[in-house]
Amino acid sequence: MQRTVIDKIEYLILLVSEFASHNNVSEVQAYRYLSQYGALALCEKHYNIMHTLSVEDNMQTLQSYCRRKGGTL
Repeated sequence: MQRTVIDKIEYLILLVSEFASHNNVSEVQAYRYLSQYGALALCEKHYNIMHTLSVEDNMQTLQSYCRRKGGTL
């Protein structure tokens, strides 16, 4: 696998884990929630920008994005 793909996968895992911790849900629940509202696709698409931001900034972005799409966490 190319290093870029591995970096993206590791970053997505980090975001899901942090999102779960931030919202007091399991990692499986966080993954399903982020997937349902398109946030994982957003992260994959904008990886080149998002990975340069702080985890806290990304948590706020994911939270806002999911809420705009109908999420309630």
